Amino acid sequence: MVTLPAVGTAIRRYGTLSASHDNARRAFAEGAPVLVYPGGEYESFRPSWHSDRVELGDRKGFVELALDEGVPLVPVVAIGGQETGLFLTRGQTLARLLQLDRLLRIKVLPIVLGPPWGISVLDLPGRLPLPAKITIQVLPAIDLRERFGPDPDHDAVYEEITAEMQEVLDELAGERTLPFLG
Repeated sequence: MVTLPAVGTAIRRYGTLSASHDNARRAFAEGAPVLVYPGGEYESFRPSWHSDRVELGDRKGFVELALDEGVPLVPVVAIGGQETGLFLTRGQTLARLLQLDRLLRIKVLPIVLGPPWGISVLDLPGRLPLPAKITIQVLPAIDLRERFGPDPDHDAVYEEITAEMQEVLDELAGERTLPFLG
């Protein structure tokens, strides 16, 4: 979204940067905190019936970044965002066919059902979110070298961290009493 002209300009005013290791390193060098969504649009636009799954799309760059910069990982797990609309598909095949990745760095073209337009694509022209109970749990910070050793295997770290996140998400999903509205 940072690459879209109007949207990018608006959100950059709040300190949002394009997702890249270089931008994260610059922020760390300035002592700024960095919030990374490894799943990005892949997880944000997952189908609504996947709301109880951690789906980062096998993106492991956050592990490498944390190790390179010597910063801890603080996993954050949330449930309820997929209830703000009916997310029908990520639209990866359509995005690939339209070559949006090459043109705009967009790898998904999600189709969402929600007010006021009914069906929207890529959440444009703008969807009003349905009311939803969103529960967020911040897990304890993890020093990767302390926990996994001086030269940890990135795949093993990724698998263990995402498994822990999934356990927490399973607990949060188990606490919900209604399929929508929590």
